[in-house]
Amino acid sequence: MISITEKTLQDLQFSTVLETVSNICNTDIGKQKALEIKPFQDEQSLMTALYQTSEYVSSFQNNNAIPNHGFDAISHEIRFLAIEDSFLEVGSFRKITTLSETTNVQLQYFKKFEEYYPNLYKKSSQIEFTKVIINSIDDVVDKYGEIKDNASPDLLNIRRDINAVRGKVNQSFGMALSQYNGLGYLDDIKESFVNNRRVLAVLAMYRRKVKGTILGSSKTGSLAFIEPEATLRYSRELSNLEYEEKEEITRILKQLTNTIRPFLPLIIQYQDFLSDIDVIAAKAKYANKINGILPNITKERRVYFKDAFHPILYLNNKASNEITHSQTIEFNLENRIIVISGPNAGGKTISLKTVGLLQLMLQSGMLIPAHERSETCLFDRILTDIGDNQSIENHLSTYSYRLKNMNYFLKKCNAKTLFLIDEFGTGSDPDLGGALAEIFLEEFYHREAFGIITTHYTNLKILANELPFATNANMLFDEKSLEPMYKLALGQAGSSFTFEVAQKNGIPFGLINRAKKKIETGKVRFDKTIANLQKERSKMEKTAMTLKEEETKAREESKKMETINAKVKQKLENYQELYDSNQKTIYLGQKIEAISEKYFNNKNKKELLGEFLKVIEIENSKRKKATAKETTIQKEKEKEIIKEVTVQVDEIRAEKKEKKLKATMVPDKPKVILKVGDRVKMFDGKAIGSIDKIEKNKAIVNYGLFTSNVSLDLLEFVQNK
Repeated sequence: MISITEKTLQDLQFSTVLETVSNICNTDIGKQKALEIKPFQDEQSLMTALYQTSEYVSSFQNNNAIPNHGFDAISHEIRFLAIEDSFLEVGSFRKITTLSETTNVQLQYFKKFEEYYPNLYKKSSQIEFTKVIINSIDDVVDKYGEIKDNASPDLLNIRRDINAVRGKVNQSFGMALSQYNGLGYLDDIKESFVNNRRVLAVLAMYRRKVKGTILGSSKTGSLAFIEPEATLRYSRELSNLEYEEKEEITRILKQLTNTIRPFLPLIIQYQDFLSDIDVIAAKAKYANKINGILPNITKERRVYFKDAFHPILYLNNKASNEITHSQTIEFNLENRIIVISGPNAGGKTISLKTVGLLQLMLQSGMLIPAHERSETCLFDRILTDIGDNQSIENHLSTYSYRLKNMNYFLKKCNAKTLFLIDEFGTGSDPDLGGALAEIFLEEFYHREAFGIITTHYTNLKILANELPFATNANMLFDEKSLEPMYKLALGQAGSSFTFEVAQKNGIPFGLINRAKKKIETGKVRFDKTIANLQKERSKMEKTAMTLKEEETKAREESKKMETINAKVKQKLENYQELYDSNQKTIYLGQKIEAISEKYFNNKNKKELLGEFLKVIEIENSKRKKATAKETTIQKEKEKEIIKEVTVQVDEIRAEKKEKKLKATMVPDKPKVILKVGDRVKMFDGKAIGSIDKIEKNKAIVNYGLFTSNVSLDLLEFVQNK
């Protein structure tokens, strides 16, 4: 069973991640639920939560966007529905309707797209789909949150009477207004309202002459506000009707509340479901912000976070346009414990926290910012000891508190534990504290736990080097500037660069030398050796990068050279052909020159013709051999052309009926009598041939490569022989 303490959550700043997720939620209940996220205690529930979040993330990249899940909390309404004989106000019913409608939309959506969101559908399928709640409320309450006139027959009659009486009130008041205004008893404002009742604004000197009830006066006493006598009678009737209306509305609301009350468990389910969807959506949006993915969850004991980022640091740096460096960290059965060393402010603690926080987020159902090929197993416990844990309340020093914490580690640590300890062994005498830390590390190692510790202690670096399934690591530093590179390098311990950093910060060289003499020579030499190794490693890193760049350039140059070589080769071939052609021409010229000179001397025409024929025959025999292959290829091409033309002819013949119909609609042209040797083409055709022979109503047309037997009616005259 998975059990992770509150201290671990606090050490890894898990609450900061939850606050960010909470702020993304749309609903108040969702915000509260997000703040209460904890690591799952069973693997099945965890995997379901991870798949749900991953499915919601996928909805951002497709056209099937998940519908809105926002709603107003109905916690107050739920409490009232649980009390017998209580009833809800009209506004509460409107909120319940909205909640039900939103839930129904979600249920229908996930049912429709079950293939895309199987885990979200599975969650939604546990909720009952019903329109009874919506229909029951819609029969009574309109979309503006008011009780409908036809909610009951009595209410309908009462409201009709109210409208009629209101008309009489207005009519009687209008008559009184006209009467007393004509007599000059009213002020310029003529009328006003007192306690929501319409009154005449009567000048004080005439108040006794106006029949009615005085309901008030102006601040100066110059005006008396009087409700006319005729209006008063109708107003009393209106008040009685309004009271009856209120009573009837109360009765209707009680009846509607009793109708809805049996659905209380379902309404609670609706609110829980939508608030859960709100949290899943917030986790998905957070994953989008940090480029979160779902790594492979393996049953093997292995952790491989490739190009992983600390999510809090990533978002903070992103807001201030700063670079965040990724880390690649791997644990397996042959590399269970990593001891990170090196100077302060190099990123050791961030590397340690990155692993812990990502594992914690993953086991709480959240996606993590790492490469998609990352994978990890699940841990029953994540134990942490990070930062200065002085306990003022318990009067414990840092070291005492850490020893107490180590005791807890020893009780709980096993093969399914991930432990993270920052500045392991500090707080006491370096030799004594280092020795005790060494024993603790050996104990964790023998229990086959996975873990990361950061330390400056030399003995722990040596121990990590000696243990077969533990490894040293260091945070790379620039060997010249001693600035951190924020990159974790496995396989080698790191120097604290104590004296180098002191010198860089202006501490006199003489004092540094005196400090070196105060400590054992072996330690200085060991630390110096590690520092030199780190410098060499940094140089190798830079050299490797330079070599990669040079290799890339070399490949590009090689491709360019290949292109140039191909062009040069082509040119050489062209030049060779030209040279051979020129040599042939020169040879023939020399032959002809020799024959001409011989003829010039002996004037023997017969011998001259014989020599010419001999030269020509030799050249023709060469041509025959050279063009034998070309002739074969040409014949193949001719066959293909014949096939294509034959197809065209067949298509033309198939369409001749249609062409004849078209021809009948066009005025006939004067028909030319075709003769042998005339050049012709078929109607709507392009190929032109000549007539070799005419027999009866058909002609044999020669197209050069082939001949065709065509009806004279289908031929069109082009040109005489």
